[in-house]
Amino acid sequence: MGKRMKAISAKVEKRFYELDEALTAVRECAVGKFDESVDVAIRLGVNPRHSDQMVRGSVVMPAGTGKTVRVLVFAQGDKAKEAEQAGADHVGGADMTEKILSGWMEFDTVVATPDMMAQVGRLGKVLGPRGMMPSPKTGTVTFDVAKVIADIRSGKVDYKVEKAGIVHAPVGKASFEADRLRQNFMALLDSIVKAKPSSAKGRYIQSVSIASTMGPGIKLDPVAVGKLVG
Repeated sequence: MGKRMKAISAKVEKRFYELDEALTAVRECAVGKFDESVDVAIRLGVNPRHSDQMVRGSVVMPAGTGKTVRVLVFAQGDKAKEAEQAGADHVGGADMTEKILSGWMEFDTVVATPDMMAQVGRLGKVLGPRGMMPSPKTGTVTFDVAKVIADIRSGKVDYKVEKAGIVHAPVGKASFEADRLRQNFMALLDSIVKAKPSSAKGRYIQSVSIASTMGPGIKLDPVAVGKLVG
């Protein structure tokens, strides 16, 4: 650990922080030369290896994400025109499939109409590991392409529990005021709590930490966090 990182880490005490003081601290620790992202890691009391305990979903951040997202839409006919008019960065079908299989990856999220999933299915090994595969559960497989593009532009974030039982998701930028970060954190937390599998037993929220891109993790009391949403 370099001197700079040691100095930043020294600002964070080894204890549980209240949400509001954690959001203040994470902004103070973001001293990079760029606008660092603020990310949340929530460990859940689930076993993702069991299909009935998979937690995934999407949430539109009320204060936005501060990130410009490049949207690729798989659609044809009128739906392709609708996607273009709604502001999609790239629209196509088989041509896009071949382009991606050739190594092209100039996009951040993928949307597809249901009738195009046969084409998108060919990209499973490319998009799947990157968490970019369209899914009805995250609203990215739909005929209502204009709405989903609008949601993405306004700050839609998809999340999925990892093998270790952790959900990682961005809640904004370090330049955001603490209140904007809080709004986004609460929206994410509410969505994750509502997505709790009925088969999950015991305490659902196991641990919570928040950190900027270059900053140290700041721990929150999981019991207190769990009580923030009813």
